[in-house]
Amino acid sequence: MDMLSTLGISCKTTPTWKFNGSSGNNNGLPKSPSTKTLKTPPKVLSLSINPSSASLLLKRKSYNGKPNKKNSTKQTTPLLEKSHENQRIRTLPERFRKEDSNPLQTLKDDGDWTNHQFWAVIKFLKRTARSKEALQVFGLWKNTNESRINELNYEKIIRFLVEEGLMEDVVLAYEEMKNHGLKPSVEIYNSLIYGFARKGRFEDGLFYLKQMEEINLKPDTETYDGLIEAYGNHGMYDEMAKCVKKMESDGCIPDHITYNLLIREFSRAGLLKRMERVYHILISKRMDLQSSTLVSMLEAYANFGILDKMEKVYKRALTSKTLLKEDLIRKLARFYIENHMFSRLDDLGLDLSSKTGMTDFVWCLRLLSHACLLSRKGMDSILQEMELEKIPWNASIANIILLACLKMKDLKQLKVVLSELPARYVKPDIVTVGILYDAFRAGFEGKWVLMIWRKMGFLDEAVEMNTDVIVLSSFGKGHILRSWEERHSLEPKGRQKKIWTYHHVINLFFKHDKRPSQLVGVE
Repeated sequence: MDMLSTLGISCKTTPTWKFNGSSGNNNGLPKSPSTKTLKTPPKVLSLSINPSSASLLLKRKSYNGKPNKKNSTKQTTPLLEKSHENQRIRTLPERFRKEDSNPLQTLKDDGDWTNHQFWAVIKFLKRTARSKEALQVFGLWKNTNESRINELNYEKIIRFLVEEGLMEDVVLAYEEMKNHGLKPSVEIYNSLIYGFARKGRFEDGLFYLKQMEEINLKPDTETYDGLIEAYGNHGMYDEMAKCVKKMESDGCIPDHITYNLLIREFSRAGLLKRMERVYHILISKRMDLQSSTLVSMLEAYANFGILDKMEKVYKRALTSKTLLKEDLIRKLARFYIENHMFSRLDDLGLDLSSKTGMTDFVWCLRLLSHACLLSRKGMDSILQEMELEKIPWNASIANIILLACLKMKDLKQLKVVLSELPARYVKPDIVTVGILYDAFRAGFEGKWVLMIWRKMGFLDEAVEMNTDVIVLSSFGKGHILRSWEERHSLEPKGRQKKIWTYHHVINLFFKHDKRPSQLVGVE
């Protein structure tokens, strides 16, 4: 069956051009990975009502069938107070939007803020990059009411300061807390250790770990997990292993979070043997393998081109609830393309569709699979599916078909597809121009294409590349795109602001090539 014949494509008439555009914790504070969420158990109120008291209650609720207005007022008062409180919480940060606003002075003027109001201000300071003011505001707020000088409030403000990277303020808050006679919790020490380690200040972090040991406060798994993550982020993989050994020697048994963290860090570093060793330990202990860990392993195997292990992990990820992002699918697709395993692209597209639905990228992968194999029948089947689903073409789809025609040296079919682009509202791009140029060099009589493009104003538009890069990975960039990119990158900085149009590209390449002589006279 002739490719595209089922779509009713005809090149007898040139329809009017139309472009469809481009296709293509209670307080809201961040939680450090090395801290635990504190939960306060709800209070349970037990009521015991005897019949006589129940009768008395009913009499108080109504008199002659009418509601007791006094009781009704008392019931609605808390709701009104809560509404007013919410309104104050919403409007308080608005008072600090001016550049010369001063939350500290506002607190002095107001006299006091509620707990919710204070943390709303802290959130506002974070959102407006004024976190440096938080500790001073916290100091005045807590001193207004001595009951606020407690471990929980210090834990919250220290965690906030750690997330903002204000470690000097963290130390000030920590020392102030001790001066109040409060004993820092494991969570507070975890924040200190993780905060310093994240910045690469491991000596400072280990100082607080040692301080925990000196006061007989036993570190937990989150303490060591914070250190392990920081070591991994700084490429200190031997220190990661030492940290695990110390963790075990201190009687702190690694849990599934620790093992998943180790696997991810080793996989990102390309340390596959270490990654696999920890993976086998996790499996032998019947611990859960997290989705993010599966993705990291999959990327590692793809980067190293280990096909059997890559596909084994990929199948496991498919059967789980793991979200396979498009970037990861692209990495797998490039691997298959580089190894000429083009039929796997269709499988990738179908697998991705089960997670995301039939997106443009899914159709691109499926059509590309058959185009790389130069299968007319396969391409026709995908295009028929698109037609039935009323899926419009885009630059990627059109250029895949054109590239396949060019590779098969089917200039007749190439002409058919080029003539159909305006009717399908497909706007050409630099890849399409490059395909046309290569077709001219192969003897294609296509002066009429440039005349249509000129008539529709396309040649005066700025050069764009709307084709998915996965298409270029399969067929290559072509002479024009490679040369244009090289010339553009080699231009002096002062000239890089020049806007290139398709007319410039054609003048630069088409007119100076002797082979496409049929272009003479096209302006």
